[in-house]
Amino acid sequence: MNHSLGMAIETLVAILLMLTIFYCVMLNKRLTRLKADEHSLKAVIGELITATEIAERAIGGLKLAVRDVNENLGSQLVAATQMSDQLYKQLGEADNVVRRLSKIAIAARPMTNPETVVASAAKPSSAKAVAAAAEAFSERRRSNGLAA
Repeated sequence: MNHSLGMAIETLVAILLMLTIFYCVMLNKRLTRLKADEHSLKAVIGELITATEIAERAIGGLKLAVRDVNENLGSQLVAATQMSDQLYKQLGEADNVVRRLSKIAIAARPMTNPETVVASAAKPSSAKAVAAAAEAFSERRRSNGLAA
């Protein structure tokens, strides 16, 4: 009986050792896969770091571009404002010139009938009269060789 009990214990120990070896082989395979995943994970992390550095440089470049655009737009906006003011002044001066031309055109009309003069003085100058005066003025300029 001692012998069969010893043999049963030895058989049990052998079975447990075989299970342990089988379990160790499974763990080894899992560890190998884990190490392979670790290497691929390190590669992905490296790529992410590289992409982050590139993005940071791009953001820095965009900030510089925005700063340059703001400076250029600011100066262009100031120039446009000045030009707008200048055009507004020139429009006022042009309006004065048109008024003077219409007065000249009215004064240059022949005085044939006093009633016509009174009637035309009562009516404000029309656009046709102003256009005719401007055309006569430009014809005189062309005949003198000063045409634009």
